Amino acid sequence: MIKRLTSLAQACSWLAVVTTLGLVLLLLGFLGLRGFDALNPALFFGKTPAWAAITARLPVWHGIWPACVGTVTLVLLASLLAIPLGLASGIYLASYAPGPWKRWFALAVELLAAIPSIVMGLFGFALILFLKKTLAPQANTCLLLSAGCLALLVLPYLILMTQTTLEALPSELRLTGLSLGFTPWQNLVHILLPAGGRGILSGVILAVGRAAEDTAVILLTGVVANAGLPSGILGKYEALPFHIFYLAAEARSDAELAQGFGAALVLLLLTAALFLGAYYLQNTLAKAWKQKDLLI
Repeated sequence: MIKRLTSLAQACSWLAVVTTLGLVLLLLGFLGLRGFDALNPALFFGKTPAWAAITARLPVWHGIWPACVGTVTLVLLASLLAIPLGLASGIYLASYAPGPWKRWFALAVELLAAIPSIVMGLFGFALILFLKKTLAPQANTCLLLSAGCLALLVLPYLILMTQTTLEALPSELRLTGLSLGFTPWQNLVHILLPAGGRGILSGVILAVGRAAEDTAVILLTGVVANAGLPSGILGKYEALPFHIFYLAAEARSDAELAQGFGAALVLLLLTAALFLGAYYLQNTLAKAWKQKDLLI
């Protein structure tokens, strides 16, 4: 009886995996078929000459080039804000936090992880309203606000992945550097972080992908339909997720709908490129740490 139940559970698990994988491949195939025909210079630059659009000499009115630049800028800025704080917090929780403070800090991180993206967007919008009424009457939604809200949204991924990876290292490894006369900081930098580097960088990759595709946060914190290239971190901007949402809701012709499918395919390819870049960085750092260990 137990063997039959085990076999049934395994069969259900495999069925769930195959079904999920099949649906994902079906959606990707549908998106590829509908979006591939739209991949041409006109999709990115409209009627503007490509070089003039890339060098920002002429505006782009009917292309997704400003949205592509805005998306990359938004992801990079959010990563710059979130990654140092997330890694530092994860290291603190895993190696330095005392018992009671660690429990409260971990609870705060779990609560932050449970906040929906739309609530984070409302928080950013409410923050701007508060600043306009009190300290900064000229405050407005902007690229920096969107990046800050996205950084808060992905922060729990970074903290929890860093903490879990460092706490999973064997105690013998933790004592290796200390037994050789390393300070706790040297032990962390030269032994623990290289040993847990793959897991930590996996959290970074997840955070980057999460920041690239979110729409609800940026919808309330600074993205607009026709802002052009970002003029600065305090200005409005365009982003591919919002552009796709806008075309899906307001498309008035087959051409605009085709542009929406093309933009969705470009966003998928851009996210894949970010993942591959992070994966390449992960492997490069792993090789560098390995060579350093061999030299030591």
